[in-house]
Amino acid sequence: MDGFVLRGLRLSIFLYALLHFINYYLQINVISTIHAGIGLVMLVLAATYLTLHRFKLPLFLLTGGVVILVLTGGFNVGNMRNGLLQMSDIIGLLAVVPMIGWVLRQEPYIEELIGLAHKLLDSSRKFYFVMVLFTHMLSYFLLFGVIPLMYQFVSNILQHQRGEAWEYFKGSALLRGFALSTMWIISIPSFAFAVDALNAPLWKAILQGFFVAAAALMMAVLFSYFEEKRYGIDFTSEINTEIAAVLERSSDKRVQLRMAIEFTFLFITLFGTIFLLYEMLAVKLMLLIPFVIIVWASMYFFVKRKPKNMLTEMKDYYVNGLSSKAYQFSVLTSAGVIIFAMNQSGIGETLINGIYSFQEVVPFFNMLYFLPFIVIILGFMGLGPLTVMVLVAGILESISLPYSPELIVLAVTSGSAISILLSPLIMPVIILSGTNGLSAFKNGLKFNYKYAIALYVMVQCYIQWMVS
Repeated sequence: MDGFVLRGLRLSIFLYALLHFINYYLQINVISTIHAGIGLVMLVLAATYLTLHRFKLPLFLLTGGVVILVLTGGFNVGNMRNGLLQMSDIIGLLAVVPMIGWVLRQEPYIEELIGLAHKLLDSSRKFYFVMVLFTHMLSYFLLFGVIPLMYQFVSNILQHQRGEAWEYFKGSALLRGFALSTMWIISIPSFAFAVDALNAPLWKAILQGFFVAAAALMMAVLFSYFEEKRYGIDFTSEINTEIAAVLERSSDKRVQLRMAIEFTFLFITLFGTIFLLYEMLAVKLMLLIPFVIIVWASMYFFVKRKPKNMLTEMKDYYVNGLSSKAYQFSVLTSAGVIIFAMNQSGIGETLINGIYSFQEVVPFFNMLYFLPFIVIILGFMGLGPLTVMVLVAGILESISLPYSPELIVLAVTSGSAISILLSPLIMPVIILSGTNGLSAFKNGLKFNYKYAIALYVMVQCYIQWMVS
C-alpha cells in the first residue's frame, strides 16, 4: 500500500507541474479541470503518505479556505478549481529549480574557488566576509541547501576548531548569507513570487535589494568583529594555521582559475538570460525562470558531454526528490485555496482598511513599517519564507497600495530575511541545527537577534526615506 501511495504521489506531483507549463499556452478549460483534479489527488496522497500528524498545516489551510468560501456563498466547483490552481506557477518553479544543483555537483567549483582566493582569507574578518559572500552567491544555485554544503566545506577547512564561539563564527555567517539572498536573488522562489505577484519592475527590485543586501553584508562583518571581542578568541591565527594545511592538498593554479572562470560564466549566463528575456518578452517571471533553467542545465550537460549524468540526476530526482517535496507542495496548494477564498471574500481589503484607520490615528505610522512584522510573526508560527510570501503577497496583489511595488517587495522580503535569521521553526535554522548540533534557538534567536534588529532599522530608514 505504501509503495502504491508513493508512486502515485510522485506521478501526481510530476503531472501537476507539467500541466502548468502545458496549459499556460493552451488555456483549455478541460485541461485546467484535470490539472486541478490532479492537485486534489496530490493532496489526498500526500495526506496518506505524510500521515495526519505531519499534514496539519495543509489541512488547516485547505479547511480554512473551504470554510471561507462556504460562509461567503462562493463554494462551487469553479472556485475550488481556481483555488487549487492558484499556486501552480510557484510549484512549477520549485519542481525545476533543483536542476541548478545538478550542474553545481558536476565539478568541485567551491573548493577550487576557495583555493584560488586563499589570500583573501588571512584574517577572521576576511574569512567571515568570504563565508557570507559565498553562501550568498551559492544560494542562487542551491537555495537553503547551501547551508549544509557550506558548513561541511568550512568545517573541512577549520577541522580542529570546536566550541560555541566557532559555531557562532560559522553558523551566523551561513545563516546571514542565505537570509540576505531572499532580498534580491531571482532564483529564490519567495523573492520571484513577490516581484511577480506585486508586479514590481524586476530591475528596480533586484538593484534595490542588491544594495541593501550589500550594506547588510558589511554590517554582518562588523557585528562578527564585536562578537569575536566578546568571546576573547584570536580567530585569525587559528584560521591561518588551518588554511596553510589546506593549501598543501589543493590543485594547481591553472585548474583553480579554470574552475573560477567556469563558475562565473555559469552564474552570469543563468542570471543574465533570465533578466534579459524578462525585459524583452511579455512572459511571467514565474514561467520564464523554469524554462531558462531547463535550457541552461541541458546545455551545460550537452557541452560537457555528460548526458548520462543528466539522465542519472533526472532518475534520482524523480525517485527520491519529488516525494520529498510532498509537504511543501501540499502547503502551497492548500495555501492557494485560502488565498483565493480571502481575495474573493474581501477579507484582505478589510484588513488593509483597518491598518489605514490606525494610520490616521498615528500619522507617522504607515503600512511599510508593519509588513515585515506580519512575515516575522508567521515565521515564528512555523511557516517558511515561501509559504509566508504566498500568503502575504497573494493578498496584497489584489489590493491597491499607495506605495511603489518595489518598496513593498523590499518590506516583505526584509521580513522574510529576519524570520530566517530568528525563527527556530523554519527550515534554514532547523537544517543548520541538524548540521552543527546546536539548538535552533541558539543558532537563530541568540546568535542573530541584535543583527536582525539592526537590519530592520536599516531597511526601514531606506524605505521611509523613499516614501517621504
